[in-house]
Amino acid sequence: MKKLITSLLLLAFIAGAAVQAQTPDVPTNKAKGIEIVDELQKPASAQNFNTKDLAAYLLVYFKDQTQSAYMAVSSDGYTFTDLNNGEPIFDGTKLAEQKGVRDPHITRGPDGAFYLAMTDLHIFGQRAGHRDTQWQRPEEKYGWGNNRAIVLMKSYDLIHWTHSDFRVDKAFPELGDIDCSWAPQTIYDTKEKKMMVYFTIRYNNANANMYYSYTNEEFTSLETTPKMITELGGIDGDITKLGDTYHMHYVSGAKILHAVSDKINKDYVTETRRIDPESKPTEAPNVFRRLGTDTYVLMYDVYGGRPNNMGFSETSDFISYKNIGHFNEGEMKTIGFERPKHGAVTYLTGDELKAITEYWGVDVNTK
Repeated sequence: MKKLITSLLLLAFIAGAAVQAQTPDVPTNKAKGIEIVDELQKPASAQNFNTKDLAAYLLVYFKDQTQSAYMAVSSDGYTFTDLNNGEPIFDGTKLAEQKGVRDPHITRGPDGAFYLAMTDLHIFGQRAGHRDTQWQRPEEKYGWGNNRAIVLMKSYDLIHWTHSDFRVDKAFPELGDIDCSWAPQTIYDTKEKKMMVYFTIRYNNANANMYYSYTNEEFTSLETTPKMITELGGIDGDITKLGDTYHMHYVSGAKILHAVSDKINKDYVTETRRIDPESKPTEAPNVFRRLGTDTYVLMYDVYGGRPNNMGFSETSDFISYKNIGHFNEGEMKTIGFERPKHGAVTYLTGDELKAITEYWGVDVNTK
């Protein structure tokens, strides 16, 4: 009897071992990532969104190497930790007509949602095998890049996102034969009570100016024909509301300029002096406030640097600016990434910071 039991146990062991040998390993941890959804469910935590609860910072940026976008977080506004160890979170090949995204901008709306807008453009599309020509259309006529779509995404938790690849020229044929749609940014217009997207449109490979349009509630399309912000001749606009005044930092001649208006999309009066302290070409200004203070940080892309980097200046009056250096060359630090391009910063609550860092499995370090 003992021999029979021993034989049966041995056969069971051998059979189990054989099955185990033939069964591939099943990963214990499911890969993290964002999820594209058709419709967002507003969580209970967003019902009572209050800016007084904001306690941390979220940075979005992109890299030329991947033509994709990334996220990093900070608890103090000085040291930013990448959420995916320097790997893309927003895969341009899956989100854009040209299989690449650039110029990400993110902001919070009064509904507590995150609004993310990006340029639909792959500058190495031919090399990557996405097209047969350097650009979608002839450079002689339409110039560098010559994309016509912008990517619009919305989320409440930074994981579940709606997504729209919006062709500006098709939606608004009255605009005519545009060269490009670049660097979309979003701000809430308190007068119109709508999210407003403003971005660069260029014509005839020469005239680049900023235009604005209002979006639908779902943030999947522009609803109004884009109109020019006529007083400014430039690109890469960034609007900051301070009291009843709107401050526009923008790019002209590869340097950062500043303009002021009492209206969100017109009547801007510009300064002529260069605001950033760099001697090399710069672009992509973005302003964020140090929470709990009256200090604002002007971040910009030193794309003319070798290697490129982000530069930073601080101001409390938008008149005088203190140069605080570059990432990892001054007060501002990065963990898990380097050489970010064309970024933007918005804010998180303490609970949101905890949730998103736990989801991606990262520790947030302070300076």
